[in-house]
Amino acid sequence: MSKQKITTFLWFDRSAEEAANHYVSIFKNSKILNVNRVGDSVLTVTFQIGGQEFIALNGGPTFHFTEAISLFVDCETQDEVDDLWMKLAAGGSEGRCGWLKDKFGLSWQIIPCALRELLRGNDPGKAGRVMDAMLQMTKINIQRLQQAHDNS
Repeated sequence: MSKQKITTFLWFDRSAEEAANHYVSIFKNSKILNVNRVGDSVLTVTFQIGGQEFIALNGGPTFHFTEAISLFVDCETQDEVDDLWMKLAAGGSEGRCGWLKDKFGLSWQIIPCALRELLRGNDPGKAGRVMDAMLQMTKINIQRLQQAHDNS
């Protein structure tokens, strides 16, 4: 298996190991790969979520996460959307249109694959209704998107 060429590097104040453990507990096919310590302190944690590698750094309070970078999660079902939303938003904050910030301040987009499917096609009216419905949501609701798509 070839090594991942580009790895997302996440800067935390002091919670890199806690964050990595939190993410690994939420996503399937996830694990801690390495914890690099300097003395008694954790410097970096290399981990996988959903099979993708990340590195978390305890870099101090100099930099903070912003919405300019987010992790986008494709969800197959409403149950998956609901489960990830509940677990990632706990202790964080809910945004609009499927966006949330977790308790570490990292932005996530929890988006059902159905949204892209409903926005595709040759009928701009249907796509417009789906987009209008999505813009009214915090957590995305597939049934409400489908209803907006089907109503003419």
